Parts: sequence; C-alpha cells; structure tokens
Amino acid sequence: MVECVGSRLFAVLLACAALLQPIALPVDTVPVRHTEGVSHGFLVLRTLKGSLIADGQLAQDAMGDHVTNHLTFRFKDGSIYEETTIFSQRGVFRLLSDRLVQKGPSFKHPMETSIDTSTGQVTVHYTNNNGKEKMLTQRLELPPDVANGLLFTLLKNIQPSAPRTTVSSVAITPKPRLVKLAILPVGQEPFSIGSHQHKAWHYVVKVEIGGAAGLLAHLLGKQPPDAHVWVLAGEAPDFVKFKGQLYAGGPIWEIQLASAGIF
Repeated sequence: MVECVGSRLFAVLLACAALLQPIALPVDTVPVRHTEGVSHGFLVLRTLKGSLIADGQLAQDAMGDHVTNHLTFRFKDGSIYEETTIFSQRGVFRLLSDRLVQKGPSFKHPMETSIDTSTGQVTVHYTNNNGKEKMLTQRLELPPDVANGLLFTLLKNIQPSAPRTTVSSVAITPKPRLVKLAILPVGQEPFSIGSHQHKAWHYVVKVEIGGAAGLLAHLLGKQPPDAHVWVLAGEAPDFVKFKGQLYAGGPIWEIQLASAGIF
C-alpha cells in the first residue's frame, strides 16, 4: 500500500514538474561509421544469477538507406517481448518509427507502444493496476537524436575515445516523456568465445531525467539504474552483452549471444 501511494505521488509530482519546467535536450546525432545491412543473430536472456528465462532473435534487413530491426524474446513462461525499429542511415542514424510489445506474466504491466518521428505521435496501450486497459496518445517535439530501439546500433558507431555521448529517448512510465541517455566509455575488457580471446568496449548508459523532474526522481528513489553494454572492439564492432532493464521499473536482466547446439 505504501509503495502504491508513493508511486502515485511520484507520478503526480513528475507531471507537475514537467509542466513547470520543460526539459531542453541537446542534440548529439551519431554519424554512420559502419553501414547496417542484412543480418540475423540469436540471443539469450538471463537473470543475474544465470538462469535462462527467454530465447531471442535479432533480424535486420536493409532497403537502400532504410533499415528494419526486429528483436524478439520468447519467455519460458509464455511472455513475449517484441520490438520493431525502422531507421535511416544517411550520414547519421535517424529513428523513423519504433513499435514495442511486452505481454505475459514476466511483465507487471502489459504494454504496447508506438513512436512515429515524422508526426511526433506516441501511442501507449497498457493495463493499469486494476487490470483495466488504457490508451494514451501524445504528440511530442521529438529531436533528431531519439534513440529508441537504436542503442546497440549506435554503440557500434560511437568513437570509444569520446568521453560522453548524449542522445534522447522516449521513456514510457506509461506517460511518454523525453529523457536523455548519457553514454560513457569505461574501457576495454577481455572475453572469450571457445578458445579464442577477444576484447570488448564496456559502456555505461545513464538515464538523465533533468530539471525538477530529475531532482524528484533522486529524492524519491525513482532514478533508473544504469545499463551496461559491451561491444566487440576492432574494425568490425558488434554487440556482445547487455545488462540492465528491458522496461521501466523492471528487473535487471542480461542479454548475451546464444551458442549453437550440435546439429
């Protein structure tokens, strides 16, 4: 009961802060250093204790300068996490649209969200604490550096020597709002695949709410935890590992590359 009241109070204060003090977001579009193309990878989702909870796939297709990413996780308990991201890569990466579906017992609040950057419209279908289905539609002034669904792609193209890269993201709480993602390189770390040793760049991704809303988040203990991403170092960078939340308020999970079984 106390947690429920606290969550409602935070939501009210956050909304008031957003009205009183709009958040200005700097633009930090990421240049295309490695052109995206056709690919298909297999992933696993684990708890921090190592328990396998979902199998995943990441399929990508390119038509000219437009690229479509389709990320899917199917959980052992029947839950589904599915995100389809369409973006362009003309000099810099630009999000065109993003659609995310999360449903099943692994998610406290089933939700479906869509973002259209051409219109700025964000639509959220969700189920509230009382089990009722709700819909929110909001038009936002979306900057050109919105990174929903693009984090792994951007990290392959960020210069590791850059001390800080900041992009924007639409956070769904379920009310959509703009926040900043600060991407900070930690350094190179070794990892192995079979008997071969490799190195990966380790990045920390911090959510920065900013303004009065950010101050309230810190005061009420609602600041989102940092995410960690590892990217293969070298001439052909690629995703290696992710540790963080898949959705706001969710547990910390790990995404890793899957190993093929014996045919």
